[in-house]
Amino acid sequence: MTTRGARATTPITIARGDGVGPEIMDATLRILDAAGAPLRYEEIDIGERLYHAGHGSGIGPESWDTILRNGVLLKGPITTPQGGGYKSLNVTIRKTLNLFANVRPSKSYAPFIASNHPGINLVVIRENEEDLYAGIEHQQTDEVTQVLKLITRPGSERLIRYAFEYAMAYGRRKVTCMTKDNIMKHTDGLFHRVFDEVAADYPDIEAEHQIIDIGAARLAAQPESFDVIVTLNLYGDILSDIAAQVAGSVGLAGSANIGDEVAMFEAVHGSAPDIAGKGIANPSGLLVAATQLLVHVGAADVAETIKNAWLTTIEHGVHTNDIFRETLSARRASTTEFADAVIERLGETPAQLTPVAYRTGGIHIEPSVGTEADKRLVGVDVFLHWREAERDPDVLGAGLTGALPDGWRLEMITNRGVKVYPDGRPETFCTDHWRCRFAPDGANEVAFTSVLDLLAAVDRAGFEVIKTEHLYTFDGEAGYSLGQGQ
Repeated sequence: MTTRGARATTPITIARGDGVGPEIMDATLRILDAAGAPLRYEEIDIGERLYHAGHGSGIGPESWDTILRNGVLLKGPITTPQGGGYKSLNVTIRKTLNLFANVRPSKSYAPFIASNHPGINLVVIRENEEDLYAGIEHQQTDEVTQVLKLITRPGSERLIRYAFEYAMAYGRRKVTCMTKDNIMKHTDGLFHRVFDEVAADYPDIEAEHQIIDIGAARLAAQPESFDVIVTLNLYGDILSDIAAQVAGSVGLAGSANIGDEVAMFEAVHGSAPDIAGKGIANPSGLLVAATQLLVHVGAADVAETIKNAWLTTIEHGVHTNDIFRETLSARRASTTEFADAVIERLGETPAQLTPVAYRTGGIHIEPSVGTEADKRLVGVDVFLHWREAERDPDVLGAGLTGALPDGWRLEMITNRGVKVYPDGRPETFCTDHWRCRFAPDGANEVAFTSVLDLLAAVDRAGFEVIKTEHLYTFDGEAGYSLGQGQ
């Protein structure tokens, strides 16, 4: 273990990574030390060398212990070897350590770095573990596959609360939630409801909701109107790339992955092996990530000093090769020279670019305390693989109705979500995958044993059951959606 800086108090793990990683890490650590960052560094070896040594995920078992012990990781970019058997280290770390929030700032530094949107200064905070990226997929019939979209109240609350705490720590004024809850009223609807609940705890922060499709269009056209965006996993993945593209400064961006016990900070860019060892790599992405790390651990004053010195360096036209432009830059700097220039300007603030100001104390969120609702089973959706050539819903409905045991009624049949029985339209295209909704006849609740009797009767009638979903109410509210046209 090595100790750097006179105020070293907080232990963090560092990993230099591959390609340009060691060069930009050295430059970043020199700046941190010169600014008196209150950190202790414990280094681990991860990445390409570990892959080739037989660790398929690029990390050895002893490194996990170090990361968990320190709780904070500053990571250089990693090269994942081509070919089978190798897993993305970033994905492995995020999933293994439950890093639930991905934080991706996108900012323009115009007029000193060219940008089509000189006013952009936003952050996308994306849920990192749930949603469609849980990867639970099945093929259920010859023609139909499915993926489960899983949204949880605890997962939504901790992410949304983190977004508001982030806004407070970074002096931001507005948090925008984006969902598609006009269509997905239970999954995206839950995320939106939790957003409204959490927003009430932060009256000083403006809160708004936008539907994801128009929100994404506005982000591409008027990114200046956004401040902090908080959203679900898939939407956040797309929005982050849109924001990075319109900002035009991906090489300057840092990102964070935040968990309950561990946080990882890194540059957005890759390992760039084509320029490794040439001394021309830009350390800005990793340095910006390091300032995020400092805010996270409560050293906001040092983060301010470093970020303002970095902005002043950019403003003075000291640029590495990737951002150097004859008409905008004053001097082309190597990796080392750029770090020296930032160190020389510690204590200065930019004259034209907006200086940063962060809240001290770090970012902390308390785990949510769940409540138990009055949950009642009120029916069941039975999914069938039915291959009859005519695919006539009325034939299927009649067959099921004739097979029902006492106490049950067939409420509807849908195909691809559209109601086709009773009173369906002949124009509706049908596949071989049918959702059949059954409800208790003359009762408001049903026992699970009755569901088993129903399934047995459907099976005896010759229908292939491929999936079931129980229909519940929670405190009297339906926990399931209606069929389209129902």
